[in-house]
This record gives sequence, structure tokens and C-alpha cells, in this order.
Amino acid sequence: MIKKICIIYSHHKLGDLIWQLPYIKAISKHHEKPVDLIVREKTQAKEILKDIGHLREINYNDFRKGIFYWIDVLKLKKIISDNRYTHVYILDKINKPAIAAKFSNVKNIIGPGIKRQKKWLTTNIVLQDKDWELSYSEQSQKLLSLHGIKINDIYPNIEISSERLSELKKNTPYSGKKIAFGIDSFEEYKIWYEENFIELAEKLHDQGLFDYIYLICGKNKQHFAKKIINQSNKDYFIDCSDLKLLDIMGVLKDSEFFVGNNSGPLNLSAALNVRSFGLFSNTPISQLKFSKVIPLTPINYIDNQFIKDREEMKNLTVEKVYNDILQNLKL
Repeated sequence: MIKKICIIYSHHKLGDLIWQLPYIKAISKHHEKPVDLIVREKTQAKEILKDIGHLREINYNDFRKGIFYWIDVLKLKKIISDNRYTHVYILDKINKPAIAAKFSNVKNIIGPGIKRQKKWLTTNIVLQDKDWELSYSEQSQKLLSLHGIKINDIYPNIEISSERLSELKKNTPYSGKKIAFGIDSFEEYKIWYEENFIELAEKLHDQGLFDYIYLICGKNKQHFAKKIINQSNKDYFIDCSDLKLLDIMGVLKDSEFFVGNNSGPLNLSAALNVRSFGLFSNTPISQLKFSKVIPLTPINYIDNQFIKDREEMKNLTVEKVYNDILQNLKL
């Protein structure tokens, strides 16, 4: 029987999906064939991952709770059955994909097996329940190691064809040197203050490091961009809140470097091989050992803690961020 491989990942954040890219690639290489992917539509994976050669097809499915739980299981079952997958890999601990694969009579259902998921898998090679304390990356690394799947590169990488990149850059008509600021986050407590971005821009501009700055944020967070533009009274800021995520990829590739909050655009920028500086004050940087993100932290920063208070971001001063950026740019 010809092998057909599917990988399922249920988290809705783009950044979380990006973190899984090395393990998706490793599974593909292990089986020596392109794989299919099932993720949430919110990730916009069909556009963002379009040029990745080891991905054959991407399907969207919801991963909801309550009364929609079994509706989504049936939708998953249809995708799996229609494609006649021989192997289904699940890169998180939820039951729904495993149940759908079981109902579809998939012969090889592989997942972390943490807690109740293990009863739906076709293998006894699973993680321990205590492994839920590991990061998502570490869970996937351990899962693949247990199944003899070699990971050659732990860093996420998003391929983008030269043709598509040229098309995307047509939407960035500004001449001169550009950099990008990622000014929002899904969780507001991770957001550096607008006044800090304004002051940092002035310092970087004095060094001649840019002609324009792309302000990257979601449409629902446009007020952050508006505040920066209005309070700064500078004409070098470009509001990108109306752009689609695909166009943001072009903006990032058009930038000399990126500075931003702990969010999806930061992980996207690093995966696109743009030099990416992350602003961290109240969230862990330990996970960045599997990323090309360069963390910028306060002087007395303590790792491995979540403090869900935006006030904590004030501990990361403009002067510290500015000096660390200049130092890294010299390397």
C-alpha cells in the first residue's frame, strides 16, 4: 500500500504552528514523501506555507468544544477517510483527531498520548502524562525521538518562492531602508508601550538605520498604530493594520530587521530569516532555544515566568532595547 501521511495540529495561533514546522519537515523526510496538514483556518496556513515543498495539501478544520465537538470530529473523519491516509500524526494532546482517525480505520495513529488520548492511538509508544509540562516544541521533539524520527534542523523556516516574493513586494512601494515594528499581541500584557516604540524609532533614526518603519498589527489593534503615528508626529511610520497576513510576509521580507512583541509576527519574521528582535519582560525566553529570535530583556530579567500584567513591560527600557539592537547589528 502506498503511504499517505497526514499531520494534525489544533492550536489557533500562527506562532504555535510555526514552532511545529521543523517536526512536520522531519516526519516528511522520515517517510520520504510530502505530507498533508490539517490545521485551523485562523492560521492562514494555505497562503503562508504555500511554497514549502514537503507539504502536499493543507486542509482546514475547526477544533471546537461543547455541542460542536462531534461535528468537528465528523468533519475530520471525512477529510481523513476521503484521503485514505495510512499514517496520522497528531502534534498535540487533544483527543478529537485521534478519535476521527480511529473511526476512519487508520492503521497508524501516532500522538503524544498524554492522558486520555492514548486509548485512541494505535501505538503504545507515547509520552508520559507529566510531559504536558514541557513546551510544545519539546513535546514534539520527544515524540519524534521515541518513534525514531530524526530532526535535522530545530529552527522553523518558511520558504517563499522568488516569484511570489516579487509579487508581494509590489505592495511595498516605499523607497529607501525599511524596518518593521510588531506593535501588538494576542495577549495585551505582552505589548510594549506605544511611547517606547516612538522613542526607540527616534534613536534608530538618528543612527540612520531606516527611512521608514512598518507598523505591524491586526486590524482590531489598529489603535496602537494610530496612537504611535499621531503622538510621534513623524512621517516615517507606515500603518500596516489593513494588510492581509500574506502581504505582511512581503513587508517583513522588505525589512532590514524586525523589533516586536512576543507574538505571531515575531515568529513569522524569524522563520522568514529576517533578523528578529523580541521584546520580553514578563514571559519566558527559554523556548527561544528552538528559534532564531534574538530576545531583548530587562537587566534583572527572570526567565520561565508569566506575569500577566502589562505594567511589567515597563521594566524593559528603551535605552536597553536600543543598545542591545545596536550591539547585535554589529555582530
